[in-house]
Amino acid sequence: MDKQKKPAIRFKGFADDWEQRKLEEVIDVRSGKDYKHLLEGDIPVYGTGGYMLSVNEALSYSEDAIGIGRKGTIDKPYILKAPFWTVDTLFYAVPRENYDLNFVFDIFQNIEWKKKDESTGVPSLSKNAINEIEVLVPKTDEQSVLGTYFAKIDNLITLHQRKLLKLKKSKSWIKERIIERIGGKEDAI
Repeated sequence: MDKQKKPAIRFKGFADDWEQRKLEEVIDVRSGKDYKHLLEGDIPVYGTGGYMLSVNEALSYSEDAIGIGRKGTIDKPYILKAPFWTVDTLFYAVPRENYDLNFVFDIFQNIEWKKKDESTGVPSLSKNAINEIEVLVPKTDEQSVLGTYFAKIDNLITLHQRKLLKLKKSKSWIKERIIERIGGKEDAI
């Protein structure tokens, strides 16, 4: 791994080298399970595509994690807030002690997961493939600052995406009304 151990841009007050680690030192990768034996409830169940339904039990009651596809969509990690259940096509990675969830999520967002695909058909990841990935990490206090900063940016992006979707829907609605008024001739606009 030939990355810099001291990033060129830093928040004030941080100067220590970042340390190279395998992901297995940073996270505990756990497997999802079948949920069909569970009753309906208020605990969300997640798969590779996100939220599916809600059940009455959790795989994790108190530990937040990062969901990453084991089969299918392997390149779209997302944060899971406890309590939750994950299906067997979704791993959930719990940060180990002294590792910040938001910072680790940033690491996950920057890994080229498709290059880790171990399948010949449906995209697939193994725990071993995840655990062997090498990353650079700062000390916990810098992780926390970076994780919080990037979480705020992610929230801002989500907010703007929602606004954009609303504007697109408004544009479509207005266009439909105009077409109705001019007698259904879209090319007359």
